[in-house]
Formats: sequence, structure tokens, C-alpha cells
Amino acid sequence: MDIQIGRGKTARRAYGIDEIALVPGQRTLDPKLADTRWQLGGIEREIPIIASAMDGVVDVGMAVRLSELGALGVLNLEGIQTRYADPNPVLDRIASVGKSEFVTLMQELYAEPIKPELIEQRIQEIKQQGGIAAVSATPIAATKYGTAVAKAGADLFFIQATVVSTAHLSPTTVTPLDLAQFCQEMPIPVILGNCVTYEVALNLMKAGAAAILVGIGPGAACTSRGVLGVGVPQATAIADCAAARDDYHQETGNYVPVIADGGLVTGGDICKCIACGADGVMIGSPFARAKEAPGRGYHWGMATPSPVLPRGTRIRVDTTGTLEQILRGPAQLDDGTHNFLGALQTSMGTLGAKNIKEMQQVEVVIAPSLLTEGKVYQKAQQLGMGK
Repeated sequence: MDIQIGRGKTARRAYGIDEIALVPGQRTLDPKLADTRWQLGGIEREIPIIASAMDGVVDVGMAVRLSELGALGVLNLEGIQTRYADPNPVLDRIASVGKSEFVTLMQELYAEPIKPELIEQRIQEIKQQGGIAAVSATPIAATKYGTAVAKAGADLFFIQATVVSTAHLSPTTVTPLDLAQFCQEMPIPVILGNCVTYEVALNLMKAGAAAILVGIGPGAACTSRGVLGVGVPQATAIADCAAARDDYHQETGNYVPVIADGGLVTGGDICKCIACGADGVMIGSPFARAKEAPGRGYHWGMATPSPVLPRGTRIRVDTTGTLEQILRGPAQLDDGTHNFLGALQTSMGTLGAKNIKEMQQVEVVIAPSLLTEGKVYQKAQQLGMGK
């Protein structure tokens, strides 16, 4: 139902992850029986969680370790790892600079050209250590480096931008990437994003996407919503794009996974995304807190170094535990940022969902009062009052 903002504009009410809650059904399930497996581009993973293609989150070591633990990590092909043969001194500088100097430093560091030979080297390093080589690039970079990515033997190629669509207008001097042609010609599965609407999601699926990423600007290190004013609250965006997936599957028999991307911090956030219809999630800042993360306790957005319109910020996340503790436990924190797999399995058990498809069907309620309750809890914690 549309709401009238004024005489000349109406709007649809949309909901964020914090505004919903999941309702237990008529049965419960032993969490050990909850099957969290899913497939992406023909690759089966035990845990439906992907680490974001951000320089403070994923490097070669993280990609390999995430693969070993049953998840997946995506390497940013336009970041520090493909501009510098030895990225460690650069990452040290990013972690040590003051806040006022940060954007200028990032623009300087990212002005170093991307080296195709480093793209191939990083992919091969991941493969040689037994990891799944998933990589990410913007549409422009995909045009330049797609051949190198395929030659190096990458397993999955994510094409990501703030907003991706199949209809793009540009100056006559610029040839936009033909997503359908690219998906058809690439010998590996191509994941497309980001989007937030039914129509665009459906068009990306028709273009040949192996999966789509849903979410514009909700992440902790992203300021696109503040700078550009663009985005749709995540719960509504996921539900709309999941509807496109289901309609496309019914029409063609081809199932295209929906991946919720951005603004997800706790196990509860992940559970609610899947309940809204997502098949998996992509998260950044929780993994940036891992001992093995390359960010040295910091996390920053991919658009931060833009020479034209920097978006995103560097946030201090500190280090809270190992990657295994964050992903599989045992948890040492009670705030939902450790043992994501255990949280998902326990939630599925409480809701009686045996697998991801059943989890997508659980009842969801609108619960804006949870926002107030959360603030009360946070205040109590600050005052040392406990729960």
C-alpha cells in the first residue's frame, strides 16, 4: 500500500532487518539435524556465508581458510592485493594513518595501477592452497580483466557495483559492459549485483547471472545511502528479489540464488535474511574482526578511494577472535558475532526448519518495538545492569 508523502509523491513502506522478528512454528528440531548446505555456481558449501570482497576482509590467506571452514571468501581484484606485489606495508600504512588523512592516503595508494599478472598470481595462490578462488570486479574492470581471470582458473566471478542493471546509459565514447554477453562468454559462473528491486533482479537473472547480490548501501563501511540517498531497507529488498527468483524458477526451471549483501553483523541478522528469502549472505565487518583478517582491526569500503566521489569510511572493529570462532565457534562473545553457523542451526532448530528452503518459509512479523527493546538492552549494558 502506497503512502502519500505529499500531493506529488507517494511511497511504499519498506522494512529493515531490525524491524522484523521470526516466529516459532508448531514443531522444533534438534539443531544437529538442521541442514545449512547450499550451492553457488555448482559449488556446494556447508555454510551459506560469503566474506565480502573488501581489502580489510579478504586476502589469499583468508580466502583459503574460509574455504577450509566450509564458507567462501571473495577477493577484490581492484584492491591492494592486485596493485602491490607485497601488500603488507600498504595495509600497515592504512591502519596507522589518522582519520583526517585517511581518504587522501587511500586515493594515493589506489592510484597505483592494477597489474594483470598479480590477478593471475593471487588466483593461483588460492587454488594451489586448496581454496575456492572467488574474485570480484566492477563492470568496467570485468571488461579489462575477464580474460585474465578465466585464464588463471578462478571458480567464481562476482561483478559488483553500487547499482548494477542490464540497461545502462553512457556517453557515446564509453561502451558499457553487456552483462548477458559477458555471462555467456565467461567459462565460469558470474554473480551479478547489487540490486534491490524485483524488476532489476529478474533482468539480471535473464542475463545469465549464476546468483544475484541484494543490498545497496546498508553496510557499516559504506556511506552510499548518506552520500547518494540511494537504497531500499534490506528485509524488503530481499523479499522482492526472492520473489523474482521464484517466478524466474517457475518460468524457466533455472534456480538463481539470492545473496543478501550488507548491513549484517550478528547471527540473528543472517537468520532473518534467510527467512526473508535469501539463499545466502555476504558480510564484511564481522570477518574484519578476525585475527587472520588483513585489515589489522580496521574495515573500509570499496568506494572510499574514489578520486571523484569518495564513499565509505574506515571503521575500527578491533580483533575479537579467530576466523574459526567467528564462523563455527566456540563463541567467546554473547553479542551474536561469534559462531554464525551455530546461530543459524539453533535458529533453524527453534523454528523447525530442516533446511534453507524451509527456513525461507518461516513466519515473519513486523516488530518495530524490537528497536526500542534493543536500545534499552544497550543502555542496561552500559550501566552494568546485565540483561
